[in-house]
Amino acid sequence: MIIVWSPLAVDRASEIAGYIAQDKPSAAEKWIKTVFSKVEQLKSSAEIGRIVPEIRNNQFRELIYGNYRIIYRIEAEQRSILTIRHGKQLLPINEIMA
Repeated sequence: MIIVWSPLAVDRASEIAGYIAQDKPSAAEKWIKTVFSKVEQLKSSAEIGRIVPEIRNNQFRELIYGNYRIIYRIEAEQRSILTIRHGKQLLPINEIMA
């Protein structure tokens, strides 16, 4: 099973890490490492995340890490990481359904 990161998900992870690094670079590094570690678990356990409430479709799930939602889609041969959002941000459906 492979993990594929969308350009949007990569951008969001980078933005969030950059924001965290402004106060504490070591915390940003730890945050990124943990995000990648959690995502790696999807290779063997795709359904560990909850169904995205805004969509209610089994294919679209999210892992919660701290205040963040790592949103992904389960596909036959891969797990696609679609975006990462702060839990208090609205999730634009077109961002993940494109």
